[in-house]
Amino acid sequence: MIRKVLVVRFRRVGDAVVSSVICNTLRLNFPDAEIHYVLNEAIAPLFEGHPAVDRVIPFSERENHTPRLYLRKVWRVMRRGRYDALIDLRGTLKTSWFSIFAPGVPYRIGRRKWYNCLWFNHRVTFSAAETVSEVRENLHMLRPLKRERPLRYVTAFDLSVTEAETAAFREYMKECGVDFSRPVMVCAPLTRVPGKEWDKARMREVLARILREYGAQLVINYAPAEREAAVELYEAMGRPSGMFIDVEARGLRQLGALLSNAGFFFGNEGGARHMAQAFGLPCFAIYPPQVSLRKWLPHPGERNRHVSPRDYLSSDEWNRLTDAERFDTLTVDRVWAALRPMLAACLRH
Repeated sequence: MIRKVLVVRFRRVGDAVVSSVICNTLRLNFPDAEIHYVLNEAIAPLFEGHPAVDRVIPFSERENHTPRLYLRKVWRVMRRGRYDALIDLRGTLKTSWFSIFAPGVPYRIGRRKWYNCLWFNHRVTFSAAETVSEVRENLHMLRPLKRERPLRYVTAFDLSVTEAETAAFREYMKECGVDFSRPVMVCAPLTRVPGKEWDKARMREVLARILREYGAQLVINYAPAEREAAVELYEAMGRPSGMFIDVEARGLRQLGALLSNAGFFFGNEGGARHMAQAFGLPCFAIYPPQVSLRKWLPHPGERNRHVSPRDYLSSDEWNRLTDAERFDTLTVDRVWAALRPMLAACLRH
């Protein structure tokens, strides 16, 4: 009987958001089970009140980087938890301590690796020849639980904030000058991950076209460390009246509230895009060449679209170029041609 489950995720925002399909599937199939979700402390607040998560277990940066503190906390979690199932989505030597400290857990599920046969009693294998979506890969980890009952899978991931949080942020946006009688877009033109940011000058041109042709208001989302780059972007575009760089989301729950008040997401592929999709926004993302569309574009369709160098390069061309050269093939006109039909459909005014 499955009465209590621990899902170990850690990692970044996008990983945590997409991996929540596991919690949703567990809730559907074991509605009376208690589901705990292990995350990095900065991400944990995003899942407070999530209907498929009964408890979020956060690990701080200090705990993650101090072996003594990390091991002590893992020991406490496993000894007090008395779990029936442990699903370790990472399967690293570091996360393996969750299983090592609780050998009596009936289902200790992890990815099959050469070194982990002693602590996982259910090791899940993935085909090295096939790239599958992150959603499908996550749900594959639940297969051992078929011993308990036939499983029905939930492929959708979702997030929410309270009505009060949404309303409060809406008032803040109004104070910053946002006019809700006009379309509101959240834009992510910046990223701290090397190689994932589209050319800044080209991004500025696309943003200028959106302002010019659709009269949309662009709320620029950025991390605190990216503030200087956001100001540079704003200044380089001539401080347009429809662009907002001072509507700051302090923390992921405020970013959720911002997304709840917007009607469209556009920008570089990353965690903010996955959050936008989880909040139900139409999303258009620019994918760098090193990011697999099959793996990291969940549920592509009318409301979730992309542009990628892979759309324009033959296999021979792809193999001849470096990642930087591949990314450079995404011209303004190519991105605009892919983006414009979606803007026309979603930003009618």
